[in-house]
Amino acid sequence: MMTIPSVEALCALAHPYQRSAETDELFDSAMREIVAYHAQNTPDYARWLSHHGIDPASLTLDSWAHLPPVFANYFKRNLLLSASGQEALELTSSGTSGQKSRMRFDSRSIGAAQFMVDRIFDHYGWNTPDTPCNYLLLSYEPAETITLGTAYTDQFLCKYAPVKSAVYALRHTGHGHEFDPFGVIRALQAFAEDDAPVRILGFPAFMWFVLERMREMGLPDLKLPADSLTFFGGGWKTHADQEIPKQHFYSRLGEQLGIDDRRCRDGYGSVEHCVPYVECAHHHFHLPVYSRAWTRDTATFAVNDYGQSGFLQFVSPYITSSPAHSVVMSDLAVLHRAETCGCGLQTDWFELLGRASNSKARSCALAASELIREK
Repeated sequence: MMTIPSVEALCALAHPYQRSAETDELFDSAMREIVAYHAQNTPDYARWLSHHGIDPASLTLDSWAHLPPVFANYFKRNLLLSASGQEALELTSSGTSGQKSRMRFDSRSIGAAQFMVDRIFDHYGWNTPDTPCNYLLLSYEPAETITLGTAYTDQFLCKYAPVKSAVYALRHTGHGHEFDPFGVIRALQAFAEDDAPVRILGFPAFMWFVLERMREMGLPDLKLPADSLTFFGGGWKTHADQEIPKQHFYSRLGEQLGIDDRRCRDGYGSVEHCVPYVECAHHHFHLPVYSRAWTRDTATFAVNDYGQSGFLQFVSPYITSSPAHSVVMSDLAVLHRAETCGCGLQTDWFELLGRASNSKARSCALAASELIREK
């Protein structure tokens, strides 16, 4: 199997947002390597390139945006594997029912994605191995082996601070999962009486539902310990029409739980594209140096300029187990230049606008959010 030294070097960069001419050259080299890798090791990928008029042996593109992508929804119907993905870790995207994206990650691919998270948590000072934390996990309580992408991610995120205690919002009943808002409220009340910082991870809709329930019940505001952190992911899905503007949501977290705005962050990612996108202090999703992004016009599929909305496309050479190095998401977004943020990071950022489709395709958050409606 061919070697991919530039891919390994790119994925090992220690500074996630320090972009330069050198890192751009390394990214280009890594992308050429991963295209050649999949042309050699992934059935029919070379034919897919040829179908689009691209010779993998002499790849010449003026932009990696033009590398033929795969729609994320395609993974809900097809398991696309390279040779290294045959016996690899399998993660799925869907929750209680509906279509599932099945993705497999060989050890180097999942390791590369996790290394990126390591570097981002280091960058923001969230890697605190000497500070035990109480965890509120707004996700699925695992029964046995973790295969859901969100549950796998939340478990992984617990490694950055020792677990003093952990409470799940979606309790396993033996016949599925059930949202337990009163258990979450009791946990928050107990955490407020403890000295350990609290880390709240998972779906934001569940946290908003709990904040609303606390207000409805007339419960007093809490003051969680200093250095508590919220890190959300998964979006609002079926509750998109009730989604609360981030600043209002974060303000309520400050009012009711005493968490500082700068310690309230959101993350974006998916099982189809595991590169982590994390809000900066200004609450913008910056691209780490390990990836690039564009938006595509929803009617013509042409690549947009900055400031224009369209399908969100990600390109990253991190994955060898599946030809998912150029993926178009079902989310609409707008791409912005780095300097328009003002936070000081050197990479571009994107603004999410919502889902581009009302189809029956489902994700973890969509299925999970229906548990709120059921309650």
